Amino acid sequence: MAKKATKVTPLRKQYLDIKSQYPDCILFFRLGDFYETFDEDAETVARELDLALTSRPVSKNTRVPMAGVPHHALENYVARLIEKGYHVAVCEQVSEADGKKLVDREVVRVITPGTIIEPELLAEKQSNYLMAIVPIGKVETGRWDAAGIAYVDISTGEFAATQLHGENVALLVLEELARLSPREVIIPESWAERGVSLPPGTHLTSVADWRFERGTAEQTLTDHFGVRTLEGFGFTDAIPAIMAAGGTLGYLQSTQRNTLAQLTTLRAYTTASFMVLDQFTRRNLELTETIRTRKTQGSLIGILDRTTTAMGARLLRTWLNQPLLEINRLNARLDAVEALSNDEALRAELREALSNVADLERLVNRLVIGKAGPRDLLALRASLDMVPFLQALIAPVAALSALTKRLDSCDAVRDLISRALVDDPPATLNAIGIIQPGYAEELDKVLADSKEARDWIANLEAVERRRTGIPTIKVGFNKVFGYYIEVTHANTSKIPDNYIRKQTLVNAERYITPELKDYEALVLNAEDEILAIERELFAELCAELSRAAPQMLETARAIAHLDAFLSLADVAVREDYVRPELTEDDTLIIRGGRHPVVEQLLDGNFRYVPNDTHFDADSRIHIITGPNMSGKSTYIRQVALITLMAQIGSFVPADEAVIGLVDRIFARIGAQDEIHAGQSTFMVEMIETARLLLGSSPRSLLILDEVGRGTSTYDGLAIARAVVEYIHNNPRLNCRTLFATHYHELTELPAILPRAHNFNVAVAEQGDEIAFLHRVVPGGADQSYGVHVAQLAGMPRSVVDRARELLHDLETQGSNFSLPSRKSNGDEPAQLSFFEQAPNPALSELQNLAVDELSPLEALTKLYELKRMVDNG
Repeated sequence: MAKKATKVTPLRKQYLDIKSQYPDCILFFRLGDFYETFDEDAETVARELDLALTSRPVSKNTRVPMAGVPHHALENYVARLIEKGYHVAVCEQVSEADGKKLVDREVVRVITPGTIIEPELLAEKQSNYLMAIVPIGKVETGRWDAAGIAYVDISTGEFAATQLHGENVALLVLEELARLSPREVIIPESWAERGVSLPPGTHLTSVADWRFERGTAEQTLTDHFGVRTLEGFGFTDAIPAIMAAGGTLGYLQSTQRNTLAQLTTLRAYTTASFMVLDQFTRRNLELTETIRTRKTQGSLIGILDRTTTAMGARLLRTWLNQPLLEINRLNARLDAVEALSNDEALRAELREALSNVADLERLVNRLVIGKAGPRDLLALRASLDMVPFLQALIAPVAALSALTKRLDSCDAVRDLISRALVDDPPATLNAIGIIQPGYAEELDKVLADSKEARDWIANLEAVERRRTGIPTIKVGFNKVFGYYIEVTHANTSKIPDNYIRKQTLVNAERYITPELKDYEALVLNAEDEILAIERELFAELCAELSRAAPQMLETARAIAHLDAFLSLADVAVREDYVRPELTEDDTLIIRGGRHPVVEQLLDGNFRYVPNDTHFDADSRIHIITGPNMSGKSTYIRQVALITLMAQIGSFVPADEAVIGLVDRIFARIGAQDEIHAGQSTFMVEMIETARLLLGSSPRSLLILDEVGRGTSTYDGLAIARAVVEYIHNNPRLNCRTLFATHYHELTELPAILPRAHNFNVAVAEQGDEIAFLHRVVPGGADQSYGVHVAQLAGMPRSVVDRARELLHDLETQGSNFSLPSRKSNGDEPAQLSFFEQAPNPALSELQNLAVDELSPLEALTKLYELKRMVDNG
């Protein structure tokens, strides 16, 4: 006999039905004043949020795990889950409880790391990108022939797409990932198992392949934008880009449950329009966060960002992440920065005005999608109120004329908000008192009737005392009976005929009258009616204001540009930066250059030592030697940072700078193990160096620090020399290169490589003491001063003295010096040099390689390894 199915409660059935539609989300299910989670969701939430795990009965003999949070605290808990990479579905009650049937519920929002719109969950000064990657190729082999890329920030309405082609598509995708630092990446389900190397803090979501199919993607886009073709957006033959953009929009439609009206356009872009910076270079140069703390303080953005608005801060970060390659655009930015830097009074007035401007971009987008509150609209008006003032301030400045034309004070918007809203409305639409008297006739009538009723009730006590002659009559209210008239027992004989007894107390009787109940109904019903009318009027107001969204967004972006220019001007003045001269040739001349971050970190007892740099056709490679701690790494970083700053339109920390435009900067500085990827420090170093050599051009700037130090001395020296020779002799490269090294043997290279030159960091010696002068001068260093550095580091005196003895022996005996031998147990394998003969290691490795199981990045990494093995014999 079949076992009888367990009967569950209607509420449980409703929950299971809704949960089945969102299996990959944590479902927060509204129950009264709480959002509850059940089953595995409850266990996850309890564990991740440190909440109490309870249980709830769902049938006669069954209880399920349950964990909940108060409704008013939901956003805080959701933020923590999103930060951990979870997806959250919020299920609301959408009908009123009447005690007779189950309340209707539905999911109103799915929140993922890349689809956040709530201000409380967003980083104010950073974009929140959702990015789609659509590989074009064979899933079976993992080969990428092309890729479509799209990214969107639904909190600002930014939406763009491109496509990538060429032999190194996988690397180009990684560079876009590094540039955008998306919070979430979506990828077709069939490619998800192949994996993508994601930046820290980015979460991967696989999406059904059909959303990215060309026909579906194109239809999704044309339907949304109301067009028949995407040619007007610049996507004539860009099939991969369309697939990525359409898949992105489809994913948003499935999670946002709204019209996505904030996405008004799709921008086509090309990566060829800005400088390439791979993830290693961004990390090594510490552009937006430090390697050690992963905070902005101590990074380049921490120095340059003195913006006043969140919009300006986001734009400046975007500029830093994508330096330009077009001289005209860069000079236009530099003209704006120069004009502002020359007028201190103007900068002060602009800062004051901008301090009254809210985050217009995100405000307008909340308005468009129906998420704005009354106070948001007042903030919108207050921000737009500053526009006429800003226009007047910058109108005389020729370099800012383009911005003046883009600013729109949106007078109709400001006027409508002023007429519609009171000056100090409630924070939400759950309370009355939002709409101005006189704005809507229907509301005014209800308000007038309500006031009349309240006044009548307020005067009733005095009227009845006079009419009845009972001086102790009281008019009161309670939740059970509503309004009533109270008369003491001693005076009940005097009550009029129209009094109807409702309640008897110890010392008094309570009465009502038909007229009192009529006015009571007016008062009690008026609040609900006013609330409903005000909500409707507010929705209509938002819809009307949304018509001006394009003008308001254009104004917001113009203000962001003004704020970014102002920030760069402030930094230029305060830190004594100069305007760089930009050229199309391959020179790079810096006089009196300084590191923008390090000079800020020095205390008042130290002055940063500036240095010169000069690259031209006859000087392409600078081999820089000198002791540890002397400043080699700081110097080569400062050259990279000055170049990058020039190409975002910033003034630079130098006395003079002539920058021939650089198409890409590669910075191979320091090393750290990628333990999670099974890669040693040396492997990471070699992968970065290989990418640098394969991806550079004659217009690139290469920054290499201690290449080869991660392996044995001879191997490292051989690799370092081979790299320098390759850069010098390969006509595809021959690019501007700073090569800092502790291998003094490399100082012999300029004798055979005519475009290579030696430089060293000067040191002053006095007996056993040394002083680092931090000046980079021509010529090679003759020693490393390693023992001196050990002494400065606080090594025990006996260790330092013994090191000096051994160093002396090494220097006098040379290759005849040897350490005392020790017995070997015969079982320890000798450590092989990379350059010793071995029985065909590359062939053996290739024979054992499971090609079909490799991702594109893994395949590329393995190729570098095999090539190295073959090159090394």
